[in-house]
Amino acid sequence: MNLVTSAPTHDPILLVHGGAWAIPADAAAAHQSGVRSALETGYDVLALGGSAIDAVEAAVTVLENDPTFDAGRGSFLTSDGRVQLDALLMDGGRMKAGGVACVERLRNPIQAARLVLEKSPHVYFVGEGAEQFAASHGMILIDNSELVLDRERERLAHAQARQSAGLADETFSGQILRDDKDPETAFTPGPEGRNLALHDAPKPTEHDLGRHWWKDNPGGPGPSSGTRESKNPPPDFDSHDTVGAVAIDAHGNLAAATSTGGTLNKTPGRVGDSSLIGCGCYADNLAAAVSLTGWGEPIMKLVLGKWATDRVAAGSAPEIAAREAISYLYNRLGGHGGIILLGPDGRFGIAHNTPAMAWGLATPSGLQTGLSV
Repeated sequence: MNLVTSAPTHDPILLVHGGAWAIPADAAAAHQSGVRSALETGYDVLALGGSAIDAVEAAVTVLENDPTFDAGRGSFLTSDGRVQLDALLMDGGRMKAGGVACVERLRNPIQAARLVLEKSPHVYFVGEGAEQFAASHGMILIDNSELVLDRERERLAHAQARQSAGLADETFSGQILRDDKDPETAFTPGPEGRNLALHDAPKPTEHDLGRHWWKDNPGGPGPSSGTRESKNPPPDFDSHDTVGAVAIDAHGNLAAATSTGGTLNKTPGRVGDSSLIGCGCYADNLAAAVSLTGWGEPIMKLVLGKWATDRVAAGSAPEIAAREAISYLYNRLGGHGGIILLGPDGRFGIAHNTPAMAWGLATPSGLQTGLSV
């Protein structure tokens, strides 16, 4: 049953992101160009009276096809050198969702997620079962090698060399909490091994407000560039991550989509937040639509997407709820990431506590892109 009126009552809006990380200066133009292409494709759907769910699927498909981003071809590699992809799509009007995870033979997992949403009584398929389901509905299965780039083979070799040298990967999780899979992640080690509650730990800087690492670091990249300078990089953000989109259509329906290749050097079979309902993606016409990016384990444990949309439903402005969500991610678990959040009234929020996040906004007034907020 459709819970909204059929007459156009809203200005269509599309928000997209291309991942929250330290975007190098030489990759900045490609990120903004990719985000703009996704905006143009997705907003064309909305401008012609199409649905929010069609728009976010179209936008994310463009991002999956762009090897600039960690989704589809060009994604991070697992520890055994393969690409495994996860995606989720959610329709906030019908409260329907479809997700896939650990797929290796699909070029566009977001399209497979749409098939799950529309063609199956189930919500989520993984691995070979997801591939077989997609193939049964017309999607072409490809060889995994078609998704792998030499760039990512080199990146994996570098990460594994660091791992062998005993250097931890703190790409998104930060330096307060060393192991974001540990059962004691709400605490940070104190003197002589005792645990200190987070409120006793060193106070976070502007990370917790969704600002940028480089704001108080002379010599680092400034707000005008939103990119990392090679001579003075921020610590442990050398990565790219996850794409997503949220939209509201002319009928007031919300939708959200998130797609990812996961984390670099991940154990095969690992699933992050992106394709989990309420974690990296969520949409409900009575609350908001959200897509997140960042290190998945803290986001999952906080069910951060639902956390943010619940605050909008309770009356918070999306721009405030977005900042609060990133603050909560950092203060509670030392996590790093970014968020796009869109309310049923068209107000929106964008926030991140990484050095940069590629983002774009399309409204009837035009298109806008950026690498930081």
